[in-house]
Amino acid sequence: MGEGWGEGDQQTPSQTNWQETTNDDTLAEELPIALTYNNQTHAIMMVTPTDLEDFALGFTLTEGIIQHPKELYDLNITDHGDQGIELNLHIHGARQAALKQQHRNMAGPTGCGLCGKASLDQVMRPLPKVTPRPQPSADAIQTALNQLKQYQPLQQMTGAIHAAAWCDEQGKIQLVREDVGRHNALDKLIGGLHSQGVNTDAGFLLLSSRASFELIAKAAQCDLGALVTVSGASSMAVQQAKHYGVRLTGFARNGRQVAYC
Repeated sequence: MGEGWGEGDQQTPSQTNWQETTNDDTLAEELPIALTYNNQTHAIMMVTPTDLEDFALGFTLTEGIIQHPKELYDLNITDHGDQGIELNLHIHGARQAALKQQHRNMAGPTGCGLCGKASLDQVMRPLPKVTPRPQPSADAIQTALNQLKQYQPLQQMTGAIHAAAWCDEQGKIQLVREDVGRHNALDKLIGGLHSQGVNTDAGFLLLSSRASFELIAKAAQCDLGALVTVSGASSMAVQQAKHYGVRLTGFARNGRQVAYC
């Protein structure tokens, strides 16, 4: 429940009367989600508990833990109630050995894709150059923006949820995932793209957030070469997008956008 304030009927230039009203309010849900690989906990993230299979696969791919979905053999989900949810992933033995060498233990607050990394080398890990793609057209971006709201049921209920969408070259939305954290939403989307076999040879990502370095890193890791965000971009995001060949567009709003590279 939340309290709201509404204007009364009587107003003068020097005085405004207000009435207190009480309305139902739907809150965005987030829970601790533990990602465990071959029975060893690697990361704990605060995540909206939807599309968790997609989140597990997407996170594992974007973090470079596995290089291909076939290296994830099995996923078990254990619900611990208010304590959170455990995602236990069985991955290829060689990938597990490489993961142990990282000596990484992440505790990631909502929306933070870097918290808990043990060294600067892990933050600035080498990434592949993406396959060159054209800049999304202005018409395609506007088409995608006009569709996005209808694919955001959690955002419409709470007003506190990010969306990540994959759009084709014409701007038609192919798949959307939502989460309280923008990085989580992108991980869910990437997992969903792989699990549903969506063709990503052409098209672009659309995020209802700013463009950060970590979003660029996740896109580059999975060869998704064009990213559009509704808010601006950080300096490092632009720098890294140029370096890895990711087409980056920000401030995508009704009738406008800024192409950074």
